[in-house]
Amino acid sequence: MSHFLKKWTELSEVKEELASRDWFFGTSGNLSIKVSNTPLQFLVSSSGKDKRKITSEDFLLVDELGNAVESTGLKPSAETLLHLEVYRKTNAGCSLHVHTVDNNVISELYGDYGEIRFRGQEIIKAFGIWEEDAEVSIPIIRNHADIPALADEFSQYIDGDAGAVLIRNHGITVWGRNAFEAKKHLEAWEFLFSYQLKLLSVKNLVQPKISI
Repeated sequence: MSHFLKKWTELSEVKEELASRDWFFGTSGNLSIKVSNTPLQFLVSSSGKDKRKITSEDFLLVDELGNAVESTGLKPSAETLLHLEVYRKTNAGCSLHVHTVDNNVISELYGDYGEIRFRGQEIIKAFGIWEEDAEVSIPIIRNHADIPALADEFSQYIDGDAGAVLIRNHGITVWGRNAFEAKKHLEAWEFLFSYQLKLLSVKNLVQPKISI
């Protein structure tokens, strides 16, 4: 199997698994995987495709400017610039972006704080943090309609070969050294978001009612 085909297959398998979780509502979301460093080239989702289906047009190869390497009628994802910033600034090998109900609600609830923090959750070990009572945080940035402006602000929070940024009322972008790590981190963040929303819901239900 050629290197290109191996990367295509790897990204396709990640897409299929995330689709099975129903994380690609209304053709939303996008994925990418690095194919080469020099020159920088990566496979990225084709715009407007139903990601719950597997086709030969799921991805296209783009260059260091985010342009298609070969002539094609396909258009790269509108958010290709976000993936490009990740590959320019880190040694990451894969970047994933999904819109879920949970991450959108969390981003709205905590958006004014600019971040959300989690502490003492066992799932934090998925990020390679093994200390007892460990804490993690994820920045929440504004959802700029202008993609270059969004990419510019997003870029300010790219620090390290693995990381994540939550875009308010838009979705989460996660990256890792390879597809396995990126997917693992995405799953961990979505677990934490779901946990937080369920915790808030339960707390609201069990609060004592005081009659006056």
